[in-house]
Amino acid sequence: MNFSVDLNADLGEGAQQDDELLGLVTSANIACGFHAGSVSTMRESLLAARERGVAVGAHPGFDDCENFGRRELSVGAEEIFALIVYQVGAFHAVAKSLGIHVQHVKPHGALYNMAGRDESVADAVVEAIYAVDPQLIIFAPDASALSRAAEGQGMRVAREVFADRNYRSDGSLVPRDQPEALLDDPAAAADRVFRMLREDKVRAIDGSDVAIRAETICVHGDTPRAVEFARELRLALHQAGIVAAAPSA
Repeated sequence: MNFSVDLNADLGEGAQQDDELLGLVTSANIACGFHAGSVSTMRESLLAARERGVAVGAHPGFDDCENFGRRELSVGAEEIFALIVYQVGAFHAVAKSLGIHVQHVKPHGALYNMAGRDESVADAVVEAIYAVDPQLIIFAPDASALSRAAEGQGMRVAREVFADRNYRSDGSLVPRDQPEALLDDPAAAADRVFRMLREDKVRAIDGSDVAIRAETICVHGDTPRAVEFARELRLALHQAGIVAAAPSA
């Protein structure tokens, strides 16, 4: 295998592993203050990422700190558009004030899941990101409503997979309220990611194979063993001659 792949983590959300993860990942998705974080944590995370040479992106979510942005809300397209413009625009402004280039946007939690399957949500998300900066890369699941909407708008997509989450047969993630949602073995997760990279397939919890493309690999910053997952992945990539690198526009 002779190519590169991105390794990303959701940061600035109040977990205690951000500093260690920044030494392992190549892209950081930084919370914009709605589902988690604040202006101060955005600034601190941007500066820490710059110090480590890690590419940065906005990680906007629903205005729902109580549920960490992981509860699906009934929100119209206009409100979603405004929600994304506000968060991505603010993040962009804070980054610009520090002389830091913003590379990408990755919606958070329930908003990410809804945009993955609902065309109207996906269109609103993409139109909002495009309105702020059409050069931004959108992190999205392969063959999802979000990736199709981004491509339709002429925007660059980095197809995302998850190292620490299980999949269902339709390609969606197992909901977090189910016992099989999270993986707990970093070595097994690395093996599964390599199958995604080699064969463009992932084994779902029912035993079926799901077609998938991996251009950026996510480790959630609030996963209890996130650093172990990231370290195992980084070592395995190195041993296979795969370069860990942020996607380019």
